Amino acid sequence: MRPETRRHKAVKLTWTGLWLFYLSAPVVDLVRGGHSTGARVLGGLGLAAFVTWYLILVLRTARPMPVRRVLLSVSVLAAQATLLSLTLGREWLVLFVYVAISSGAALPGEISRWTVPGATALLAVTANAVPDGDEYLAGLLIPSLMGGFAMIGVRAMIRTTIELREARATVAQLAANEERLRMARDLHDLLGHSLSLITLKSELAGRMLPDQPEAAARQVADIEQVSRQALVDVREAVSGYRRATLPGELAGARTALTAAGILADLPADGVEELELPEEIESALAWALREAITNVVRHSGAKRCTVRLAVTQTLAGRMAELTVTDDGAGGPSVAGNGLTGLRERLAAVGGTLTAGPTGLHNRGRAGFRLQAGVPVPLGSAS
Repeated sequence: MRPETRRHKAVKLTWTGLWLFYLSAPVVDLVRGGHSTGARVLGGLGLAAFVTWYLILVLRTARPMPVRRVLLSVSVLAAQATLLSLTLGREWLVLFVYVAISSGAALPGEISRWTVPGATALLAVTANAVPDGDEYLAGLLIPSLMGGFAMIGVRAMIRTTIELREARATVAQLAANEERLRMARDLHDLLGHSLSLITLKSELAGRMLPDQPEAAARQVADIEQVSRQALVDVREAVSGYRRATLPGELAGARTALTAAGILADLPADGVEELELPEEIESALAWALREAITNVVRHSGAKRCTVRLAVTQTLAGRMAELTVTDDGAGGPSVAGNGLTGLRERLAAVGGTLTAGPTGLHNRGRAGFRLQAGVPVPLGSAS
């Protein structure tokens, strides 16, 4: 497994350097073992090739090699260890420890759990074939097994650490995306409603001029008030502190419907008595805002009725908001507003239905938007 940071590389290099301590035995044997010059040269070259091959397997930082190539490399190391041990003596049996370690570090766990015992078994066989090799065997079996399986654990730990880091990065990215979606929904709902009201009042003020300057001035004052409130709402939404409330949205709905010349049939009181949890009240308040915005913009209605109640159903208590108008009706188009509204309601376990009422009042189909959110026990009176 490739380390991703300098710290990981340093730690891995340190542990690898500690394991190289075991090479003191064959090095001392080359110097003091009484071998011929040719044997020393060949033994030194063989040891250098073995260590180089071992370090490439354990410390490689490029892309992981194919499993077949790693198996071939471990087999070459095992062959070198066997040849050097049989020709130069029992001090070289320690090379099998490195064979076990390299297989544990470089091979996947499902393979290395077999190659580590295999390297240890080859160590035992070779030790019995080397003069006095059995005297070294007891001191090498445990390091071979423990070292190989320790590297399997280190490899799994590094892989888990990298996966956790990637998971944290993914979670952070998803959180950022969710926050952007929340901001998009908030700004759409805030500005869509306010700008619709400003447009209506601007058109009304324009029709009043120049015959009714005082009435037009009142409309302009209302426009200024709505604009200032929209600015405050946007600032609060950006800061993450704004929470829509049903009383506030009902008051805004009455103002918007009256300005559009639509008769408003809204709950007069009792909204506070429902005592809904904040997240449920906020979701229904946004639903009310979106529904009234669509009525004002698109319906051409003469009357709009809003009903809000907590009812007992087979599935439990439900807070239900229904907004009905007698406008032109038409199919429900899932634009940004309704899509964002469904997401808000889904976040609190709610549902949204929207479509023509089919009443055909004076040839007008009408339209109904209904939002329902389950209310936890004890949350509503």
